[in-house]
Amino acid sequence: MKDNVKWLGGKRGEWYVLVQGMLLALVVLGPRTWPDLPPWPPAIASLAGWAGLLLLLAGGMVSIVAALHLGPNLTPLPHPKDNAVLVESGLYRVVRHPIYFALIVMAIGWALFVQGWLTLAYAAILFAFFDIKARREEAWLDARFPAYADYRRRVKKLIPFVY
Repeated sequence: MKDNVKWLGGKRGEWYVLVQGMLLALVVLGPRTWPDLPPWPPAIASLAGWAGLLLLLAGGMVSIVAALHLGPNLTPLPHPKDNAVLVESGLYRVVRHPIYFALIVMAIGWALFVQGWLTLAYAAILFAFFDIKARREEAWLDARFPAYADYRRRVKKLIPFVY
């Protein structure tokens, strides 16, 4: 069974990256709502649009800062690079996967900005996917870095201070 799981993810997690790209494309380009669902009420739509824009900007900033903190460790693959070092500073002090967090925040922001009922559902699916991808990534990080188990006990996985 474990061999099948490894194969499904690819040797270094290549399939996770493919699925991630497809889900992100679905969030941005997919149908936003069902034809029979009512539009968002005008008062909520206006507020949602502004909140969505703020979340898009905040998520974009978090992703840039998190990528800069990773520096040469940055890879789209969940498997760490051969010469990687464990990063526990900066945003990584408050959440173990700040780039995943940022992408989730941006997906929610986009859903609010476009007032898409289905887009909100896609953002929830993206969250579930990143939870699964992070689980696989953390197995590799545990195997690579002896200090990772303690880091995992201290710092939340996807939502700072919450989860």
